Amino acid sequence: MTTHPSGPASGPTPGPVTAAAEAAAPGAPAPSPSPAPAPAPGAPAAAAGPVLGRRGRWTVLAVCCLSMFLVGLDTTIVNVGLPAIGAGLAMDTRGLEWTVDAYTLVLASLLISSGALADRFGRRRVFRLGLTVFGAASLLCAAAPSAGLLVAGRAVQGVGASMLSPVALAIVVNAMPDPRERAQAIGVWASVFGLSMAAGPVTGGALVEALGWRAVFWVNAPVVAVALLLSVFFVPESRAARARRPDLLGQVLLVLLVGAVVGALIEGPHLGWTSPVVLGLYVLAAGAGAAFVRVASRRPEPLVDLALFRRPVFAGAVLGAVAVFTALGVALLLTTLYLQGARGWTPTAAGAATLPMALGATVCAPLSGRLTGRRGPRLPLALAGGFLAAGGLCLAVLPDGAGVPPLLVAYGLVGTGFGFANAPITNTAVSGLPPDRAGVAGAITSTARQLGSAVGVAVAGGLVASAAPAGLAAASRPGWALVTACGALLLGLAYTTARRPR
Repeated sequence: MTTHPSGPASGPTPGPVTAAAEAAAPGAPAPSPSPAPAPAPGAPAAAAGPVLGRRGRWTVLAVCCLSMFLVGLDTTIVNVGLPAIGAGLAMDTRGLEWTVDAYTLVLASLLISSGALADRFGRRRVFRLGLTVFGAASLLCAAAPSAGLLVAGRAVQGVGASMLSPVALAIVVNAMPDPRERAQAIGVWASVFGLSMAAGPVTGGALVEALGWRAVFWVNAPVVAVALLLSVFFVPESRAARARRPDLLGQVLLVLLVGAVVGALIEGPHLGWTSPVVLGLYVLAAGAGAAFVRVASRRPEPLVDLALFRRPVFAGAVLGAVAVFTALGVALLLTTLYLQGARGWTPTAAGAATLPMALGATVCAPLSGRLTGRRGPRLPLALAGGFLAAGGLCLAVLPDGAGVPPLLVAYGLVGTGFGFANAPITNTAVSGLPPDRAGVAGAITSTARQLGSAVGVAVAGGLVASAAPAGLAAASRPGWALVTACGALLLGLAYTTARRPR
């Protein structure tokens, strides 16, 4: 996800702009960019794009936010439709896990490389290609006659989505050379994730009830068509002055590593943790991991800069990103399966029950960004950990027949914790790094978020895979305990690795 927006010669240099673009992945409010020192003598100038008027710049933001909304909506809208998908295609819990994780795994694995390709071949070109791939894959999912084709379509959707979220933000930053205006645009960009999270479950529930589960994929087609049309007329082309070299071997090894780890988590509860297939996945993960480290340590421009992990602050931020999105993946899947499977709620009612979670995330994300800017990441990260742990603990101890208000309060606590988490994690990841390394730091934390989401879905699905509807509440309790543990981990990171404001 290496983005290198350009602008007029007097604008910010590539480093901090790259940091803002790469750190502000879906759900991650980025810190406000600030002017940087002049480039060193002999350094290449940024590739200049056309100078846009104010209306043109904000039109570019609107088009790119539309793609961001599409990516976020597709994640949450599918979750609430999982029971209907399972019934329609005779899929068990394992198949439903792959339906979610096929998308997330591919997205996590390709974020960095897609940004690098956009820098080299043109951001608008790659953005439009991403929209086309995403739209075509959505149609494949909507028409899928079998579970295998649905999972394949979701994987292709992940390919398209990897070209949208980082590349679109790079287009926005490139179009807005003024740091103050750019900071406002990134704030709007970050809030779109909360809106997509709020709209997804409710919209998905209504579509499933009215038109069936295939409608949650058909709905992408008109949005993609509008975004493609607008991009032709309003989105300018831009490239990086110096694009990174592609690391194809590192990319392949990352896909194998992430796929083997999550595959073992999904297949282990069904096939047995010592079955030949799962043991083979262990071996594949270990081998791919060792080879990935070896390749990354020997290349001048590796896919992932392992030297960053020697900094406790950065390593803590990556761990926090994994923890937050693991908790979110667990919460979304368990909520959907429990409310519809154990309580018999309709998809619309189950989607509406997640509104407190989405509301907490939407309201607290901008507040967290302001707190992080004024007081540093420690306080908002501690608040994130406290709220997340409190919500997970409430859901872990609530009795099976608990009323609706306690459930909604607990979901609201989880969403509030999620809302507070992203800004301090982003800030912690890039703080204290030189400009030329801040961009890749943001890319790695964005990948960590998606990896955490995939792990959360795999763990949650494994916990409830063999549970009868009457036993879903009891089977879910270890998952809510994991959410509590993730909150406690954030609390610990707040007081051990988060930097104090200077």
